[in-house]
Amino acid sequence: MKHWQETGQIVERLVRLTGDGRRSALATVTRIVGSAYRRPGAKLLIEDGGAMHGGVSGGCLEEDVRQIGLRVIESGLARLRHYATGDDEDKVWGLGLGCNGEVDVVIQPVAPDSVATWTRLADLLAGDAPIALAYPLQEGAPGGVTVVVESGRWAGPADAAIETAAHEALRARRSGWTGAGGRTVFVEVLTPPPRLLVCGAGDDARPLAAFAAATGFRVAVADHRPAYLTAERFPGARTLLPMRPTDDAVLPSDRDTYAVVMTHSLDRDTEWVRRLLGTDAPYIGLLGPRARTEGILSKLGAAGSDRVFGPVGLDLGADGPEQVAVSIVAELLSVWSGRELRHLREREATVHAER
Repeated sequence: MKHWQETGQIVERLVRLTGDGRRSALATVTRIVGSAYRRPGAKLLIEDGGAMHGGVSGGCLEEDVRQIGLRVIESGLARLRHYATGDDEDKVWGLGLGCNGEVDVVIQPVAPDSVATWTRLADLLAGDAPIALAYPLQEGAPGGVTVVVESGRWAGPADAAIETAAHEALRARRSGWTGAGGRTVFVEVLTPPPRLLVCGAGDDARPLAAFAAATGFRVAVADHRPAYLTAERFPGARTLLPMRPTDDAVLPSDRDTYAVVMTHSLDRDTEWVRRLLGTDAPYIGLLGPRARTEGILSKLGAAGSDRVFGPVGLDLGADGPEQVAVSIVAELLSVWSGRELRHLREREATVHAER
């Protein structure tokens, strides 16, 4: 889910750069084998002045990609790069990293005349529909990205074979290399990330909203107190909902909406849980001790509900709002990904195996 947010940030920058008539290069991870820090779709934007945004690794590949990106800006031709991150006998541009993985990256030129493509893609990323981005993997080609939605091509170069491949990947909801008219194409499928509804805008909700937004959740904060519910207090929130739990206002509440109730009022928490139990939200976190949660659920006739996580968060020994927020976001990610809670050193498969 992080790629949707990161892509949006890079596309926003590309809209400004191309609108100002500036050139840049966009590097995208297209395939990984073994251990790798980032998944396919991770992006690094290299500006004509050398500034970078995003990342294709944990910091070990960026400088080489940056140098190639600057040459791509000059030539206007795409480059393909294969990195093997093994030990000293299998070096990456003179540096043995010991990560025992392989990473393929395409670095494409971005010209000012592509501003319409990036502007239209920015509009899509502000919405709720899945998107497919298709990148031809051709050394020395002019590059370009074709943007496809379920209804058809949305932006970018028209190419029937590439559009067909992108549609197939979009239907399967799977990114990867594929064939398109005798060429190899990387199709990245972006699906809207889950929402997090924070019920309560107290001070301890601020780090939760910030950390959740930073990890990729589309955050909404609901509270009836206008002095608390402000953009200044919740700069990372996508939506601010001035409401009480009993109001008729529209509430995000589908299977992609996770909720944390933290108003510090027993009555309001009870009403929020009552309302959320009537939705499809798969996760309802409830701040407070176990006895308080059990009392609320008993009153609502919902004792034993497996959708209610209370006390909310993982057992990290958290102390203070920031650490509690970390424990909650960690639990949210675990539930969303369906991953068993354990130390990474105990995991036999690679960290970035498919969900």
